[in-house]
Amino acid sequence: MEPMIALLPEAAALRSGRPSLDEHVERLCARIDRLDPMVGAFVPEPGRYRRLAGAARTAQRLDPAARGPLYGVAVGVKDVIRVDSLPTHAGSALPPGVLAGPQASLVGRLLAAGALIAGKTVTAEFAVRAPGPTHNPHDPAHTPGGSSSGSAAAVAAGLVPLAIGTQTVGSVIRPAAYCGVVGFRPSYGRIPVDGVIAHSPSLDTVGLFTSDLAGARLAAAVLCEGWRPSDTGRAPVCAVPVGGYLDRTEPAARAEFDRTLAGLREGGLTVRELDLPDDFEDLVRHLRVINRFELARAHAGLFARFGALYRPETAAAIRRGHEIDPADHTAALHARDGFRRRLVALTEAEGIDLWLSPAATGPAPRGLDSTGDAVMSLPWSYAGAPALTLPAGSLDGLPLGLQCVAMPGADERLLDLAGPIEHQLRA
Repeated sequence: MEPMIALLPEAAALRSGRPSLDEHVERLCARIDRLDPMVGAFVPEPGRYRRLAGAARTAQRLDPAARGPLYGVAVGVKDVIRVDSLPTHAGSALPPGVLAGPQASLVGRLLAAGALIAGKTVTAEFAVRAPGPTHNPHDPAHTPGGSSSGSAAAVAAGLVPLAIGTQTVGSVIRPAAYCGVVGFRPSYGRIPVDGVIAHSPSLDTVGLFTSDLAGARLAAAVLCEGWRPSDTGRAPVCAVPVGGYLDRTEPAARAEFDRTLAGLREGGLTVRELDLPDDFEDLVRHLRVINRFELARAHAGLFARFGALYRPETAAAIRRGHEIDPADHTAALHARDGFRRRLVALTEAEGIDLWLSPAATGPAPRGLDSTGDAVMSLPWSYAGAPALTLPAGSLDGLPLGLQCVAMPGADERLLDLAGPIEHQLRA
């Protein structure tokens, strides 16, 4: 596995002209050609070098003073996000033309900041459960997670310093943990989702992958609406949600999580234990109702025309959505709003800055027929809260992640207050 590329110094070097964009594109494409056949992070693109060389020539005509914060940075974009000149397959066998549409405005933000789109990254079919061909760069016999599998693996394998994914339940946080990178899932609605093929519109959120927290801050400032950097200059007060939620972790991973918490406490961090305000099994049930009902509605037209081309896992999820009564969907949305209010009230009343939990139930499972269990992201995605995973040790040679969560809208504080945690984890 190649060393991961740190986004912040890479961006600074490219803005200074060292290396030139011509050299940068040659190295980028050579790296992808050499390594990606073993990882499978990118959707194959025969004309990649020609396209990127043209984009580099155009970018180099700009006045150096006008170079954006991501000038020349290569970005992988999950293949459920539309990019002009690149077909959208969404990991499916459907004709690309039926998935075409205007470019996502988030891609426009990347381009306006000077980024180069390195290519489309592999996704589970329609960002649901049927996995693509991507391998975990740490051990190719293990899944990279999903559905943003290619984006997480592309950063972990050192192919690009920044990649974009989407999360409905756990599709950024889990693959980031499995691949040993930083994953940031902002508050629901903080990054626009126009031009993104819908999975569950009440939950779908765009997120990103980088090698460290500094890179996540740089990318978030470009992508998120109204970003205002936060600098509290203090360590956070943290809470761990005990009970049925935490019991979902595998025993060995739970032991590693407890060791991580002990290390954070020894380093001076305040970490308390609290119960979530609602029964965890209720949260699981309500989220599944929202997810499956909306998936079926989002694919109603396509599934009626091309249902035979859908993979069995996706087709089964859509059919389950057809069985859900609209009144149950409405009730689940009302329950979600109530949980969010109670979670925010509890967090504020207890003086909590961040919730901490394992980012996944354990390390990446062996095999490529599943992308793993998203349950550790479920309450936070249900609430629309911003979440961050930081690499936090390993188990059996595979990475583990620590999930840090703030309340909806507190994205800047999350990335600020996670700084002392990252520092301790890297010590």
